[in-house]
Amino acid sequence: MNLMRSIDCIEINEFSATPKYQQVVNSVVASIRKGKLKIGDILPSINEVSFEFDVSRLTVEKGYNELRKIGVVQAIQGKGYFIVSTSVKQNLRILLLFNKLSVHKKIIYDAFVKNLHQEAAIDFYIYNNDYTLFKRLLDHPKENYTHYVIIPHFSENEQSAIKLIDELPKEKLVLVGKKSRGISGEYGAVYENFEKDIYQALTQALPSLKKYHTLKIVFPESTYSASEIVKGFVSFCQEHDFQSKIVRSDEFINEGELYITLTEEDLVQILEKVIALEWTLGRQIGLISYNETPLKRFIMNGITTISTDFEHMGSTAAKLVLSASKEQIENPFYLTLRASL
Repeated sequence: MNLMRSIDCIEINEFSATPKYQQVVNSVVASIRKGKLKIGDILPSINEVSFEFDVSRLTVEKGYNELRKIGVVQAIQGKGYFIVSTSVKQNLRILLLFNKLSVHKKIIYDAFVKNLHQEAAIDFYIYNNDYTLFKRLLDHPKENYTHYVIIPHFSENEQSAIKLIDELPKEKLVLVGKKSRGISGEYGAVYENFEKDIYQALTQALPSLKKYHTLKIVFPESTYSASEIVKGFVSFCQEHDFQSKIVRSDEFINEGELYITLTEEDLVQILEKVIALEWTLGRQIGLISYNETPLKRFIMNGITTISTDFEHMGSTAAKLVLSASKEQIENPFYLTLRASL
């Protein structure tokens, strides 16, 4: 190999959400598969890669160490990193598309990657609920990927986005978070049942809810799941004779009411009002927050949550990929009672 051009075997895309060290791993493996790198070839030095792509030396070193773990690279002191094997396990190449990045989505991503056990190269992108960006990301040649793993949530043009997804080979498709009407054929999915989940969670919480005369769900300006969640919420309130109301987080809060927030932003607004009034959650008002996070165990002596199991969702998606399964699996959903109720 021409050592001056060996840097061409490394690719780092600034717009990709895939960690940069993993991009180093993926690009070297891809170069091995394409025959660009052979046994005995030397990789560019850590300093070269760091300078060329403006990343830290620690990032490059972490990538090279991962390559050592999977047995394709060996470090020789004073000489550098050499290709010692072209037998790689990464038979899978996945385009992973998330609508946004959050604490919960990171849990899904980490569990997904962990359960693939280094058997896949992942191109990970965030499309920010934007149809145009989503379409551009799907323009990659489809033969490049063995799987498309997608969280399908869109602010607009949802039907157009679903049509794009429907055009993908179904044996390569895994949907995460929700199933979408309009996608034909058999494909893998791990999904939330939004209507059933909130109904069952509130039913479990019923003994604690009885001290409130009104249940209010804080309806965000825009959310992909609100209509199904609201349907389950209203059904529960009607069956158990609660007054119910759909509100915005900027409305006044009143004693004897329970509030359910779907977003972190709305949760913060409710908490600010409680603090300003010098109230105590679980006394003057009740509060339930969607999506469990570690901090909610400690905020104001604990926030009650209703939440899908994000780690389970990520690991299940990985298992669907590894087994080439077209099974559609409903993800577990939990109520965690704390002092706010």
